[in-house]
Amino acid sequence: MKLNLTKPIAFFDLETTGLNISKDKIIEIAILKINPDQTEELYVKRINPEIPIPQESTDIHGITNEDLKDCLNFKSLGQEIHDFIGEADLAGYNSNRFDVPFLLEELLNIGVDLELEGRRFIDVQTIFHKMEQRTLEAAYKFYCAKEIENAHSAEADTRATYEVLKSQLDRYEEVENDMDFLYEFTQQGKNRKVDFVGRLVVDETGEMFYNFGKHNGKSVKEVYQKEPGYHRWIIDNDFPLITKNSLSKYVDKFVKAEREERQQKKENKAQELASKLDQLKNKFGS
Repeated sequence: MKLNLTKPIAFFDLETTGLNISKDKIIEIAILKINPDQTEELYVKRINPEIPIPQESTDIHGITNEDLKDCLNFKSLGQEIHDFIGEADLAGYNSNRFDVPFLLEELLNIGVDLELEGRRFIDVQTIFHKMEQRTLEAAYKFYCAKEIENAHSAEADTRATYEVLKSQLDRYEEVENDMDFLYEFTQQGKNRKVDFVGRLVVDETGEMFYNFGKHNGKSVKEVYQKEPGYHRWIIDNDFPLITKNSLSKYVDKFVKAEREERQQKKENKAQELASKLDQLKNKFGS
């Protein structure tokens, strides 16, 4: 089955030095971009992380420090990666919990902000888990009747994820071939993780809430009005940049709206007083 696309969708996978998005680094990225006309564009790069790769990570993906010593660092490639993705929606396997926040963190670290508004994020693993409960290798075997050659290489896993999604659409009538549907279907829980790592969530109205710590479950707006220093504490401490960026944008937006609302009230009050003054002038003469 061909994907029903109105804009490009970029399937991608990362190999990294570890699992900590604030401290670890990307060492390989593969992006398979599918255009609405079904043409494909492939981008694959190995990246020098400029930090040592732990042996336990090498044991999984097979990439060593020696393999990357002559590769460019992420700062040299980040804008190129951003531009290749362009306006595309993003898809992957366990991508909403790992690959997306990891990539966003690396981009923000070099001052490149991948716009999230209007972009859909489709996690193929979520479809699989809701339907069958398996790993990517098992999903590929189950849906595509094939074994992944060179599993845990970014390109092999990326292409396998793309093929799994197409097979899922063939198999399940209730899983619609529509990017808006897939975006909603692959969200977990009633509230969406706005920063992907789960520190911040938004409900169906767009209201943002803290999802951790002493203010867990409270709206960001409510906390900011009562304890503005909490927002500053997050910005100044060791939280992922995607969390800080999402929080700052949201706070700036509602602070600006409140400021404009206050200004509008002042202007309305001034107009009301001017109108009353004109009425008095007309009644008693100037």
